[in-house]
Amino acid sequence: MEIEIAQSYGFCFGVKRAIKIAEEHPGSSTLGPLIHNNMEIERLKRDYNVSLAHSLEDIKEGSATVIRTHGIPKNDLRRLKEKGGKVIDATCPFVTKPQQIVEEMSAEGYDVVIFGDVNHPEIKGVMSYATGPVYAVLSVEEVAKLRLKERVALVAQTTRKIEEYNKIINYLVPRHKEVRVFNTICNATFENQDAARDLAKRADVMIVIGGKQSSNTKQLYTICRQFCPDSHHIESKDELRKEWFEGKQLCGITAGASTPEWIIEEIIGKIREFKV
Repeated sequence: MEIEIAQSYGFCFGVKRAIKIAEEHPGSSTLGPLIHNNMEIERLKRDYNVSLAHSLEDIKEGSATVIRTHGIPKNDLRRLKEKGGKVIDATCPFVTKPQQIVEEMSAEGYDVVIFGDVNHPEIKGVMSYATGPVYAVLSVEEVAKLRLKERVALVAQTTRKIEEYNKIINYLVPRHKEVRVFNTICNATFENQDAARDLAKRADVMIVIGGKQSSNTKQLYTICRQFCPDSHHIESKDELRKEWFEGKQLCGITAGASTPEWIIEEIIGKIREFKV
């Protein structure tokens, strides 16, 4: 069986940057998981003593704190700074951008609509920058239930699918006098999704590697499953099953933006050990 890796996959710029920042500050804490990959979080704890704080109350006065790549709510950032410790911002610049847009558009009187998961830490942070009405939606049906004013500003979670974003754009534009649309989907998301789609069309089985809570990995899995029914989303080599690969000619591999190369290499090595 042949193994082929997607042309674009794995660590994006923002994640690489966050990992490097954490490694440069051993002994610090992160407010929430730095990235959505438990195995990489454990590596940072083991090798650099970077601990995980689940809430502001877990952070000691005067200690160093790294802000996660997804960002944190504006009020949490203010309270964190009031603790007096060093605050190291590892928020991805692609996440900072929608924060700034929401703050500006809200101040100018626009109703803000965010295409994204209201429970995702990135969206919680972005929404916190609004001073007026702000809504997080995942579908046209949810948008249709909103009572929006004539002026609407629209941004997207950095890891969503552009096809779904376009549906919401096409719904809003003819229904409002002014719709400001901002393309805040990360370039790496486009590239990884396109590469996964191309490979899934040819593969007999697809392995999608990444955290089970990772939004961009779940998007990759959804795309792969559309074109390759035998697609599997896993976090580690321990989840692999030999029967997935029996009788297959081409195994495609892709990985989410929070997946380090060492995990990908472990999984490929385990697949080769099956000798199918």
